[in-house]
Amino acid sequence: MNAFPLVSIIAVNYNQPQVTKEFLDSVKNISYPNVEVWIVDNGSPTASVKPLVDDYPWVKFIFSEENLGFAGGNNLAIKEAQGAYILLLNNDTEVPVDFLQPLVQTMQQHPRIGMASPKLKYFYEDNMIQYAGAPEIDVFTGRGEAFGKHQKDLGQFDKSGETCYIHGAAVIVSREVLAKTGLMDDSYFLYYEELDWCKRCRNDGFLVWYVAESTVLHKESVSTGKGSPLKMYYMTRNRLKFMRKNFTTLQWLISFSFFTLVSIPKNLLVFLKDKRFDYIKPFLRGYWWNIVPSK
Repeated sequence: MNAFPLVSIIAVNYNQPQVTKEFLDSVKNISYPNVEVWIVDNGSPTASVKPLVDDYPWVKFIFSEENLGFAGGNNLAIKEAQGAYILLLNNDTEVPVDFLQPLVQTMQQHPRIGMASPKLKYFYEDNMIQYAGAPEIDVFTGRGEAFGKHQKDLGQFDKSGETCYIHGAAVIVSREVLAKTGLMDDSYFLYYEELDWCKRCRNDGFLVWYVAESTVLHKESVSTGKGSPLKMYYMTRNRLKFMRKNFTTLQWLISFSFFTLVSIPKNLLVFLKDKRFDYIKPFLRGYWWNIVPSK
């Protein structure tokens, strides 16, 4: 067994060359000796990564003429990558020098594992966890809050093990998953695509793992903004799309009824109370898309 199999690290840039530069400066210093790094510029309209090309000759750049979304952008590089493992990292992450070895060792020691994510911490918060594994998606709400989210890291999530879902900001994937499960579904465009991919991976008989010995720092929602109407639309649309695609017919009827009768009135009241009137239209558009699908 090769102690250091080639790992293809992939990140997608959309209008954030400075953030991507900080990401590359972080990756450049890792101790794992056998990687190739891919950056996909996802049709950035005003700020592509072209100025970075000469400064990072060890990086393979792909320039898409259009914004293909998170899944579509990553899929471009996955198709070209040569690694024994594919490591997807958000461009708004930064990595400790030794973060990769535990991920690779976990995948090698347990061949049934198809996907694994490290512990994620918020970059701008002091020792605050974002992800330490995740439960099943709730059949009523379509949500699944990550274990440890917004908790101080006091060692309470230092045990690795099987989990239900990875985190899209940092996930290592085996070649076997690509061969059997395939690529991410790019029709999601933004959000829930990694959860759908993970669910399909599990349906194909692979295990999903949380690796506590590895940590990645996440700046979170740099491209879309933490509270943007765009994010509201795709989170709403794809939350329902995921449930429709992955739940049983009975579960889908329950979840869609719950969303219609409970979530819509509740959210509209919250938007009005918080004076987030800009959320109302994208929220309702995301819901309506699942009744009359459109682009």
